[in-house]
Amino acid sequence: MIAALFVEKGGCYYGLPGVDPWDITRDARTYSGPHPVVAHPPCERWGRFSTGSPLKKTYRTGADDGCFASALDSLKAFGGILEHPAHSKAWEAFGIKEPAKCGWTWDDAHGLWVCQVEQGHYGHCARKPTWLLVRGELPPELRWGPAPQRIPQKRLEERGRASAVRCGMVAYQSRLQRQRTPPAFRDLLIEIAQTVAQAVA
Repeated sequence: MIAALFVEKGGCYYGLPGVDPWDITRDARTYSGPHPVVAHPPCERWGRFSTGSPLKKTYRTGADDGCFASALDSLKAFGGILEHPAHSKAWEAFGIKEPAKCGWTWDDAHGLWVCQVEQGHYGHCARKPTWLLVRGELPPELRWGPAPQRIPQKRLEERGRASAVRCGMVAYQSRLQRQRTPPAFRDLLIEIAQTVAQAVA
């Protein structure tokens, strides 16, 4: 059994055998085990616009009601995997080692493996670089490096990002798009959690 924490209600983790989804109505901050986790803590307050728009600083970086801290604690306690956007400010805030561009890096201070991978390799409509944290044995090799650019280079040069947004090819066009996890990437995270957690048990 895998506990999928901080996931979308009725989303891609629902209806899967061996997966216990925790959406906002269950409050994943209260998770107390015993199963390994696949954690997707909210990223809005840790990203590039963590304080709001460039012209209006409405929020405080890291003000996520303790979601990331809770997900990290669950990961350390029960094993599994945690996912956040690349360059998440949570890494610096919690003293987590930044990953290399390719391969797994060991963070001795936290006892975790960390890496960068692009979800474009696993079905996302954009490259979407992502950072992963794993507690358990050394995870498997992934598809490292940049994912294929799905927007024709000529179109990018001639029409720019606005055109790519209209075509639905940019990852950050909406909140829902940012949150959505491709099924192939979801399956990869579940598989890693199931495999590496055996070393924690």
